[in-house]
Amino acid sequence: MNAALFLIIGCAVLVVGYIFYGGWLAKKWGVDNSRPTPAHTMEDGKDYCPAKAPVLMGHHFSSIAGAGPINGPIQAAVFGWVPVMLWVLIGGIFFGGVHDFGALFASIRHKGESIGEVIGDAIGAKAKKLFITFAYLTLILVVAAFASIVANTFKATYTADGAVDYAASAANASTAIISIMFILMAIIFGFFVYRRNAPLGISTVIGVIGIARGLCLIRDTPNQSMNLSRGLVHLFGGILAVNLVTFLRGLGATVGGDVQTYIANIIG
Repeated sequence: MNAALFLIIGCAVLVVGYIFYGGWLAKKWGVDNSRPTPAHTMEDGKDYCPAKAPVLMGHHFSSIAGAGPINGPIQAAVFGWVPVMLWVLIGGIFFGGVHDFGALFASIRHKGESIGEVIGDAIGAKAKKLFITFAYLTLILVVAAFASIVANTFKATYTADGAVDYAASAANASTAIISIMFILMAIIFGFFVYRRNAPLGISTVIGVIGIARGLCLIRDTPNQSMNLSRGLVHLFGGILAVNLVTFLRGLGATVGGDVQTYIANIIG
């Protein structure tokens, strides 16, 4: 049985779990899609801001799946692929999915408060303090683990005489550049989508094309300085192309409005 078949089976199981078990939970908890969320009822432009559904899904997916590529191979190396496959499917549906779904649902029903505040309201102050302490200690371990991984990723390899070994450091250098590009892409993408009202679908398609092209150049071009420059050019070229429609639309609206005002003043 090859990896592609495992991937198809895993995706099918997760989809079935989402539709049937997730639907049952939503019905059991009384999820009402017509009920406005705190992002709408308490919108202030800062802490409470309505988000587009695909963007919101991206945030949740990245938060949930962020550690997957790290923990998965480690667990598979220690326990074997069968226990890990079962844990991902069974644990993801009946443990992880329920936990995250329940936490989000409880937060939304309590004005978007954190789980610590929800526990304080539902159980009491002692339970809130206990949970916050546990969460704080857990986050220290998580941040320390990710900081170590990031540090090793950005670390260069040196020769015996102290010079940088560019050949041995090429993989880490490419990974570091990709990470920086993703961060910049996220900031610029969010700015144009939310501040300049760029079409989300067009922005996503062209932005992904720009990222993919930049990554291919970084990976395939032998000259490292050429990698970075050409990759960045294609990345930001894709971002600018994404927002060209918005720019022209805004320019047209501005010019059109000025012309209308000018004509109105002439007519009186």
